[in-house]
Amino acid sequence: MTSSMVVPVIDVQYDNFKELWPAMVVAIKTSSFVALDTELSGLGNRKSLLAESIEDRYKAICHAARSRSILSLGVACYKKLSDKTADTYLVQVYNLTLLCSEEYIIEPQSVQFLVQHGFDFNKQYAHGIPYCKGNNKAASDDRGVHIRALFTELLRARKPLVLHNGLIDMAFLYQCFYAHLPERLATFTADLSEMFPAGIYDTKYVTEFEIRLAASYLEYAYKKCKLDNSRSVASGGSGPHVHVEFCQYAGHMSSYVDYRVCPSLASVEEQTDICLRFSDEKSKEDKRKKRKRQRNKKKSEGELMEDSSIVDGSPKNKVAHMEVDPDKTPDNQQGAELCHKNTQQNEGDSMGADSEGNRNSATSTATEDTNKNTNTNDGVEKSDHAANTGSEKKADAGTHRAGFDAFMTGFIFAYSCTHLRKEGAGEAVEEKEQEEDGQLWLPNCLNKVYLSGKAAPLNVVKSTFSKSSKAHIQKMEMVWGGRV
Repeated sequence: MTSSMVVPVIDVQYDNFKELWPAMVVAIKTSSFVALDTELSGLGNRKSLLAESIEDRYKAICHAARSRSILSLGVACYKKLSDKTADTYLVQVYNLTLLCSEEYIIEPQSVQFLVQHGFDFNKQYAHGIPYCKGNNKAASDDRGVHIRALFTELLRARKPLVLHNGLIDMAFLYQCFYAHLPERLATFTADLSEMFPAGIYDTKYVTEFEIRLAASYLEYAYKKCKLDNSRSVASGGSGPHVHVEFCQYAGHMSSYVDYRVCPSLASVEEQTDICLRFSDEKSKEDKRKKRKRQRNKKKSEGELMEDSSIVDGSPKNKVAHMEVDPDKTPDNQQGAELCHKNTQQNEGDSMGADSEGNRNSATSTATEDTNKNTNTNDGVEKSDHAANTGSEKKADAGTHRAGFDAFMTGFIFAYSCTHLRKEGAGEAVEEKEQEEDGQLWLPNCLNKVYLSGKAAPLNVVKSTFSKSSKAHIQKMEMVWGGRV
């Protein structure tokens, strides 16, 4: 297991959007499920996003979605191949650079995080795909080649939607590409249940409550699933595992592809050690920081005691009014998950600092990436190995992007489906038949969205006491001719 998996992520921007439109629509329509991820210009008040009341959280998310924007959208289309070994997927990944045509807030910490992880703001403002937020501006969401029309095609495809910690993503997607967000959470969930009749799945909820990983933030969950999958493949395929294949893009199409490398490790033992170290890295780093703060505090107190002009008349343990006690900040795990939406004050710090050193070594491996081609677009040729792409473009390892994050989200979901189905072997045949009919993937996780700090998820359902929004009803008439 010495080879590396190379994930081709197709960069989509204004100047090639029209050219790539047919391939994207076909990829969505022929997929088994679609995974999405977003990069945002900000989130506003973090404490409000973790409010005890879910309704208050929703109001804070609505405010953020109405005043901020989506900067890039990652789309990963997973198509289950019936003519291949069990649980083999053809994956097509797109990273769309977007530019909101209306005024919006962009937060400095978001800019800093994105720039540190390779986001090109010059490229966004020069070549971003324009869009307008809220309700229809010209009643053209079902026509033309633009991002709102692509979202309409996603709705029409009626595919399962997969997200990671997806409440914020769904609110931004709704506000930016669909309609003005409703005021009440119950109305929002009622709309979502009709927009995505095949179901919404949150891999944050899956990894936390179903397969119960040691940690459930995106990068660790992906690496852990990848590691377990590689172990199963190495053992001769006796355990649950998935295979992924990619298209290879030839000619000028290759200039649109950004290759993301998942480097492999020398042995399963080394993988296990690194994976365990990675899962503990966050808590260890927190402990180191806490010890450092305690040392600095004692040192500061000693210095204050020596300087009588400062200490005179002041309580010994008084803290300067501009100083903040980091131990009293919100829960780090919750903050990390919120910050995955590009305003990483917690996860950004830990993942940015820790992952830079560990990213190449900690990424789990897979050698099952014998890559296949489809003829969904001109310039796509057949190939057996994605690593031998023939492209002169440099393969980039591990930078944070919406497209690759969508791929990781989809992989977690695919592996979880296989893993949990194998655990319930008695129901495997029935579930597989239902999966093929598009009616079932993870029944215990269907329409359950993770809520930070809560023991129960948000259920995306239409209750007998809630009604759909007027804007949604009008959109449904346009999308499906009123057939909800």
